[in-house]
Amino acid sequence: MNILLIEDEQKIADFVLEGFETLGWHGVHAPDGVSGLESLAQMPFDAIVLDWMLPVMDGMDFLQIWRHQGHHTPVIMLTAKANIECKLLGFEMGIQDYLPKPFHFEELAARIRALSHRRTAQDTALLRLNGLELNRVSRKATWQGFSAVLSQREFLLLEYLMLSPGQIFTRKKILRHVWGIDFDPQTNVVDVCIMRVRKKLTHPGAASKVELPLQTLRGVGYRWAST
Repeated sequence: MNILLIEDEQKIADFVLEGFETLGWHGVHAPDGVSGLESLAQMPFDAIVLDWMLPVMDGMDFLQIWRHQGHHTPVIMLTAKANIECKLLGFEMGIQDYLPKPFHFEELAARIRALSHRRTAQDTALLRLNGLELNRVSRKATWQGFSAVLSQREFLLLEYLMLSPGQIFTRKKILRHVWGIDFDPQTNVVDVCIMRVRKKLTHPGAASKVELPLQTLRGVGYRWAST
């Protein structure tokens, strides 16, 4: 695993990085929040171990920026601030776990493993393609920072197209898969469903004008853009 440690106390950083090495994990050290953001721009990480009190940019400012950019990397807050108010604020800001100092490395490693397992299970429930995230458990779709819960038909249709990007699906194929209909009922039920999906994922106040990659091929059918 690749772990980013954002910690300004060098002795603690050396101790943790040495522990990561014994486990065969790759640890990267950043002494402050700004350096942490720079490290994250260079490579992906499986988890972030974050101190609260940091120079230049503290842990909470770092976390606010990272989450505001739409990233979901699991974060463990590692700090001497152990009162309940600080813990609640950390979880409200988007951390997944909280380990007060002083700590045992074995416990830190166990918490990182638990986060990794939890994220693996979560990722199987998420379908991500071309900037859209589809949650197969909640049926929630997220596009350009805007989320909406889809109906069962809307979800099945969108999932069907996303699983085969670039492939053109006729209305007949969509009717068979989503509605279980093997004949053409001479209705526009597919077109209406597509229209509802687009409407739900179009936020009127969004600054970005990037269109949903759900394409209509007139007289042929629909497809999810491959790029």
